Amino acid sequence: MKVIREIDGVREFRRALSGTLGLVPTMGALHEGHLSLVRAALDECDTVLVSIYVNPTQFNAPSDFSSYPRDLDRDLELLTSAGVSAVFLPTDSTMYPDGFAAAVKVSGLADRWEGIHRPGHFDGVCTVVAKLFNLVQPDRAYFGMKDYQQFLVVKQLVLDLNMPLQIIAGPTLRTTDGLAYSSRNVLLSATERARAPQLKAALDEAAREINGGSPVKEATAGAVERLVGNAFNLDYLAHVDGHTLEELAQPAQDARLIVAARLGKIRLIDNIAV
Repeated sequence: MKVIREIDGVREFRRALSGTLGLVPTMGALHEGHLSLVRAALDECDTVLVSIYVNPTQFNAPSDFSSYPRDLDRDLELLTSAGVSAVFLPTDSTMYPDGFAAAVKVSGLADRWEGIHRPGHFDGVCTVVAKLFNLVQPDRAYFGMKDYQQFLVVKQLVLDLNMPLQIIAGPTLRTTDGLAYSSRNVLLSATERARAPQLKAALDEAAREINGGSPVKEATAGAVERLVGNAFNLDYLAHVDGHTLEELAQPAQDARLIVAARLGKIRLIDNIAV
């Protein structure tokens, strides 16, 4: 596996390729969710490049950035074993050199939910993703559905800027008790980890009630009560349109339940189709 650290190296790697190139953007601390995206890319593309970069511009709190899990040696071992062709490991000075002044913003979709609770987050995501797409020039890029709003925002970015690539969705992978894989899960205490599956369980229960004819407001209120009773501090739990993320008061085709909540200091997100 080729390890690339500089922009010129990425461009040289891309120029030498024939066939299709798949990109899996990550912030490292790889888990089974990431690896499922890698496997999908390997199945569908002639060559796969994975980027590992903990992007500072998408963090709202310096403490969250500094505590984000990092294990580069393990990440490289996993990617080598998976059969990835190359990994891009830029530094902050590579991605944001002195004098860097540009930003990419997607309005509308990015202003809801996560956009409210993490102001500026999606500007950081869109800017770094646009840079990666420009540098790597992939034919396909792979994103997990756990970060559902991010997936929609990146799709809008590619559509609006006429970028010549496909955004491919990977399903949310979960542990046996239902918790969605996340790099931050390793930061949960033992007590918090035992409670964490209640996030998915509360969504499942609300979905069953909605599909069974219960009012949306009643079902979501019950889910909130369940999570608060399990020591979650909620940012939001909502029943939304799966395309626009607008909140829905009534059941609808392609609706989703979305949630963001903290257990102790660790913020977890999840979503399911209804």
